[in-house]
Amino acid sequence: MSGLAVFLDRDGTLNEDPGYLGDPSSVVLYPGTGEALSLLKEKTNAKLIVISNQSGIARGLITHDDVKKVNEKINELLSKDNVKIDTFYYCPYHPDFNSEDECRCRKPSPQLVMKAAEENDVDMQKSYFVGDAVSDIECGWNSGIKTILVKTGYGLDSLSILQKQNKFPSFVAENISDACKIIINDFSGD
Repeated sequence: MSGLAVFLDRDGTLNEDPGYLGDPSSVVLYPGTGEALSLLKEKTNAKLIVISNQSGIARGLITHDDVKKVNEKINELLSKDNVKIDTFYYCPYHPDFNSEDECRCRKPSPQLVMKAAEENDVDMQKSYFVGDAVSDIECGWNSGIKTILVKTGYGLDSLSILQKQNKFPSFVAENISDACKIIINDFSGD
């Protein structure tokens, strides 16, 4: 039976974004991330799926192996709260270095969300995209799901850009913990 998924941006949403994060020892989750995702999973049984642009690979700054190790570190840190990201998807390309066809996986394209939905039996009508960048919110819109902009990472700048365009996410949250509370309340109809 298909179910709810929460598609999550990674850097700037779940963890601090030092730029082209490739060293697992540099992973710092925002305070309360594990606890909030654990509660979200308990209350909604949501699949937690990261959708991330990792253009540092195209730029030669990090490798696929670096991204995988950082993702593993995130799950190691989340395991302290008995939760994990169910699966990670990322786009390694950038238009300055790769073809238009290769870059079709980059947010705001919905390609990775649609691929993840198909591979993980996701009910898109119940699902959300949470992120700190304009491209995250646009990816959610392009996927036809509810969107939550967090104010961490690039969130405040993104909110300003979207407001100037008179475009608004479904919700605005202070951080990932607040976003999880919003989803739990929205899911339960409160």
